[in-house]
Amino acid sequence: MKRKIVKAVVRWFMKISFRIKMIGKENIPKEGACIICSNHKSYFDPPMLVAFNKRHVNMIAKKDLLKNPIMGWLCKTFGAFLVERDGKDIEAVKQSLKILKNGEILGVFPEGTRNGMAKGEKVKNGAVLMAIKSGAPIVPAGIKGDYKLFRKVTMTYGEPIYYDKSKINQQDKEEIDKLTDELMNTIISLTK
Repeated sequence: MKRKIVKAVVRWFMKISFRIKMIGKENIPKEGACIICSNHKSYFDPPMLVAFNKRHVNMIAKKDLLKNPIMGWLCKTFGAFLVERDGKDIEAVKQSLKILKNGEILGVFPEGTRNGMAKGEKVKNGAVLMAIKSGAPIVPAGIKGDYKLFRKVTMTYGEPIYYDKSKINQQDKEEIDKLTDELMNTIISLTK
């Protein structure tokens, strides 16, 4: 109940403050597992992704967010699970796969940090690997706008991407990196 109330308050605040517009929400499956992958521009991205979805979105968040009292509280309220920043958190991978096995939604920012690509960070390939292992589709999403007061922020969801496990060599790093780059290019195209 607490989560629903906070979700409604966050949605109301963001609608008024940033004139949030959602495009392509029909691309999110009404049931069953999926991974929503988005670009990452701001601290507002995760709350927006959670608050504007009818289904619950399990967000992966870095443990550093607990240092910020507001973000830490939102992470706990929205049920985000926390991971180490270095990306070698095996428990996080197990938790993610369990969420997908249970037919739930997982929210991931492949950049790994805000504006990761602009900072020259390598895009993380975990989402693609989890999609291949679990059989869950990835729903790419692009966020456009700067979260400036009373200026519009748009989130556009693209069509789900399915990976055929039998045709992909999960041990081939080059192939996984190529699929990850293709995913990120799709996400970027949705921000235009």
